[in-house]
Amino acid sequence: MKLLEGKTAIITGGSRGIGKGIAMVFAKHGANVAFTYSSSVESANSLEKELSNYGVKVKSYQSNAADHKESQDLVENVLEDFGSIDVLVNNAGITKDNLLMRMSEEDFDKVIDVNLKSVFNMTKAVQRSMLKQRKGSIINMSSVVGVKGNAGQSNYAASKAGIIGFSKSIALELGSRNIRSNVIAPGFIETEMTAKLDEKTVDIWRNAIPLKRGGAPEDIANACVFLASDLSAYITGQTLNVDGGMLT
Repeated sequence: MKLLEGKTAIITGGSRGIGKGIAMVFAKHGANVAFTYSSSVESANSLEKELSNYGVKVKSYQSNAADHKESQDLVENVLEDFGSIDVLVNNAGITKDNLLMRMSEEDFDKVIDVNLKSVFNMTKAVQRSMLKQRKGSIINMSSVVGVKGNAGQSNYAASKAGIIGFSKSIALELGSRNIRSNVIAPGFIETEMTAKLDEKTVDIWRNAIPLKRGGAPEDIANACVFLASDLSAYITGQTLNVDGGMLT
């Protein structure tokens, strides 16, 4: 059963890691997929080809979600190319970890811009067309770190906690128009980025998780499918921890 048949989704930061996982699972479920990437044209092109095999419409866009004007332009282009936008997944994100005493103002600002301001930019940009069609699902990617904090990640934690407050406010503002806004807070997800980490460290993290494993991008993607589909029609303003029980 294809849960997203006929829906069009924008996924920011969609060419690798969790974003790529979401794009793949959405396409499998029949969604037309518009995804953004920042620099890697080759990865974007190869993913575009891969997703097209599912018989859905797919297009990649080089766009910086942290830039207000670029976000507006992106949404206009997607509307022109696809006709409508039913789902927005705000997934673009970076880390610049450091203890507060060593963190530069630039590293704080950059993380807030890419992780949090991008959510404002993109949500504002899709709002008009979702209001017009009187439906839509906005899914914002936070983190367990945004829920509980983490030493050495004050900028990242602040940006991810901000996403939760923003999403709840949007749920209150747009609920009467049947536009839903929810958050997913992933735990330790194993991607290309974590593959570079020391195996011993990764094993310590895995053992601290009740399910005794790191998550896969598909674990996050499946939760996104649920929140993007009509199965979650009565769910808004919520944060879903997809973390193997890490925050239990």
